[in-house]
Order: sequence, then C-alpha cells, then structure tokens
Amino acid sequence: MIKLNSARPKNGHSNGHSSDAALLRADAITVRRDENTLLQSVSFSVAAGELVGLVGPNGAGKSTLLKAIGGLWTDVGGEVTLLGQPLRRYSTRQIARIVAHVPQITALDFAFTVEQIVMMGRSPHLGRFEIETGRDREIVQFALERTDTAHLSARLINTLSGGERQRVLIARALAQQPRVLLLDEPTANLDVQHQLGVLDLLRRLVAQDRLGAAVAVHDLEMAARYCDRLVMLHHGTVLAEGTPEAVLAPDLLAEVYCVDVQPYHDPITGFLRLAITGSADAAPHPSHALAGTGR
Repeated sequence: MIKLNSARPKNGHSNGHSSDAALLRADAITVRRDENTLLQSVSFSVAAGELVGLVGPNGAGKSTLLKAIGGLWTDVGGEVTLLGQPLRRYSTRQIARIVAHVPQITALDFAFTVEQIVMMGRSPHLGRFEIETGRDREIVQFALERTDTAHLSARLINTLSGGERQRVLIARALAQQPRVLLLDEPTANLDVQHQLGVLDLLRRLVAQDRLGAAVAVHDLEMAARYCDRLVMLHHGTVLAEGTPEAVLAPDLLAEVYCVDVQPYHDPITGFLRLAITGSADAAPHPSHALAGTGR
C-alpha cells in the first residue's frame, strides 16, 4: 500500500486524521467467500470530523469493506476496533447504537411513511416490545429537520424522488444517534443536483456533529471535492491512501482504471478535475469508467 498523507490545501476541510483518535479502525481485514478472496489485509481508520472516501472500480471491494467494518458480516479476518474496543465485544444492538449504515438506493415499494422509516432508526434504542417515547419522536423530528425532509414526513416512501429517498435514509441513520456513518454509493443513480445535495448534507453532518464517515464513491471528482482523505481499493487490497490530490495521481489512475488522466484544478471552482487524455497500455474493463470525469 502507498500512503500519501499531506495537508489538504483547499476547501477548508481539515483532515483531522489521527490514528490515536480513530472512532473506527480496520486492521488487516480479510474476507473470503468460498474460494474467492474479496478483501486482503485492508487497513484504514476513520476519525471524528473526518469524511473518508473509498474509491476504486466496481468489484474492488468497497461494499464488502463497509459491511465488514460495520459488523454486518461475520467470519472476517483481522481486527475492527470501534471506540477503542474490538468490534467482537459488542452486541449487534450495541454496534447499531454507534454505527449507522446508509445503503445504496433500492426499490422501496412498501407503504411506510417517511416518518415511519426514520423512526425505524430508533430500533437499537428500544426493547423488543417497547413503544417509542416522546424523546424518540423528538430525535426523529430533529433528524428530519437536519436532512430537510420534515415536510415529507407524511409522504409514502415509494412516492419520493431518488434524492429525497436518499436524504430520508440518512435521516433514519441519524435517528440512531451514531458516532460513525458508513455509506455505500449514496449518490448512485442520482442527477448532479441531487448528488451535490446529498454530499453537501454529509459534509455538514460530519463537520458540525463531529461524526466519522466512510463513504464508497464511484465519481472520483465528487470524492475529491468532498472527502478529506481517500482510500483506493484495487482487487481487494489498498493500493494507496492519502489526500485526494495524492491518491488521484496519473500513475495510480492508469494502473487502476487503465486510462491516461491529467488532474488539474478548475480555474473557477478550485476543485480537482480529471481530464481523460486516452487509454493506457491495457484496455479498460467496462466497469472501470471514471464517473464524473471529462465534464
């Protein structure tokens, strides 16, 4: 693995990364299913107030890593540490009080209202037959307001747009009152306006609430714009880790995506952009497209 850490020069994001202050740490995480190795000795950490982007082609292991570090998968090699304690010492309910998962947008065809969906985030804090209290309803209302979805509370979830649904899923996660957010492609299949809206929201939550967040991002330019630090996965291993400017370097992008790329800072916004100038030596796999580049 190449570690490429340096001070982040733009956007006012403080990377705030300190291995000693990590809310969540993954050490040598290895996942095997049948005869396939999905992750091999993956290590990284997430600190309070830090947004870490997991990047890499389809099949690189991003979703698998999020499931492994969040306790959704058992039979995982290596060690996950949560708030300084091994993850294996926590019960499932205890993990859910600290770590919240936001999945990719999926079909939500059941007739629950937005408020009911967000109230589901209170489940880790309630007993099996316990009914939500006024305090639970206050927390849900606050989560709706933070995500600008309070006006949707009476709407059925299957009547919302993709961007609205994703904000509702984030509200449900916030209702858990977590310390760590794990998000799997939260902007997948959203138009540019809703991508910006979701990532702006995530950036604010991390900064204001001092949450730690790890997010799988397909769009490399979006990852560079919003994340403090990137972890590049390739064939189930960490190829590089560091600031977006360091990780999204031409040699690394050529190795992973099989294209020649020229990074540059947009003269208007100052954000890092990636101009594809041609194919590298090997023809890229169809799944290796650099989403968001060349716009």
